[in-house]
Amino acid sequence: MNIKSLLLGSAAALIAVSGARAADAVTVAEPEPAEYVKICDVYGSGYFYIPGTETCLRIGGYVRYDIGLGDVGSFDGAKNVDHQDGDIHSTWYKNTRFTLKTWTGQETELGTLKTYTETRFNFGNNNRGASFNPVTGGYLDNPAGNKNVSLNFAWIQLGGLRVGKDESAFDTFIGYAGNVIQDTLVPYGDFDTNVVQYYFDAGNGFSAVVSLEEGAGTVGTIDSYVPHVVGGVKYTQGWGAITGVVAYDSNYEEVAGKVRLDVNVTNELSLFGMFGYGSDNNLSDPTNVIDARGRGFYKIWGGNWAFWAGGTYKFNEKTSFNLQVSGDEDKNYGVAANVAYDIVPGFTVTAEVDYDHFGKFDQWNADPTSTVNFTGADKKNSVGGLLRFQRSF
Repeated sequence: MNIKSLLLGSAAALIAVSGARAADAVTVAEPEPAEYVKICDVYGSGYFYIPGTETCLRIGGYVRYDIGLGDVGSFDGAKNVDHQDGDIHSTWYKNTRFTLKTWTGQETELGTLKTYTETRFNFGNNNRGASFNPVTGGYLDNPAGNKNVSLNFAWIQLGGLRVGKDESAFDTFIGYAGNVIQDTLVPYGDFDTNVVQYYFDAGNGFSAVVSLEEGAGTVGTIDSYVPHVVGGVKYTQGWGAITGVVAYDSNYEEVAGKVRLDVNVTNELSLFGMFGYGSDNNLSDPTNVIDARGRGFYKIWGGNWAFWAGGTYKFNEKTSFNLQVSGDEDKNYGVAANVAYDIVPGFTVTAEVDYDHFGKFDQWNADPTSTVNFTGADKKNSVGGLLRFQRSF
């Protein structure tokens, strides 16, 4: 066999194999139809339809960095133990927080079905003092670290009925005490609770709420099947609003209430004033197994009465000034003022100065069990400042 015959034979074999392979059918898979996310504008911006459902979902939150200095009683300061000689030093109070929020909404034959969740993650040291005992060598320091994850909101609402984890209607329905960071130098009610709540909106400015609440903490959590009860009414118009709330504390069988007036003076200036009053005979009874020392879940301020007042002035679209003053019957007083500036949309820097006066400091200093030191102050007058950076999305 010569080389020419060998080449011709090899070429024929290759053609035959190629023809056999070409005869085989080649199946190409059809591409899956793409399912694009659809925008849902029924409940505001940022919502989209969960694929395959009629439920609208929004995901948001913020990242925040706080840096504070000053006295512990202002809520802005911190202390720590000197690592070498045990001296107690003032130091920066720092906290970084990541907050994740979700909202859902869906229209049903019984009304709008909604949910809201908010979970917070924190890292930093704490707004508190420190101590060192040179005799025993024991110390209480203030290290930075990961703090407990908190579930601040997780509720379901159908129409006006809401169930789940919320903040008390004693606070949310009437409103928080101003646009300052440290708005609880004189506290106006505790917050965390499970609720069974109904909200009614008449559509003409009148609204009302009834809330059955579990409370939280040793003093606040209900001790039987009888819930705490909160009721409120509100009248809102373009000029502002008038609101009132009343709460029954089922643990100590006491009643507390607050009334509030909001006024929109101009497009730039808004003012508010809030007054609270609560009974405390049972709260102050020293024979109680769980001693509330005069402060319950709702009447959490010192004495029977307390007040909060302040306002916001908008210099322009980016800059606002916020002020709050507060006080109670026990002669505790607070002042908080800040300037908030939006550097770019979604990124705000706030600089705040805070002052706290502890009315019964001398009594507490002589006997710490005799009265409540709500702010953790170690002096009669505390001053501090806090700088906050927050990116919201």
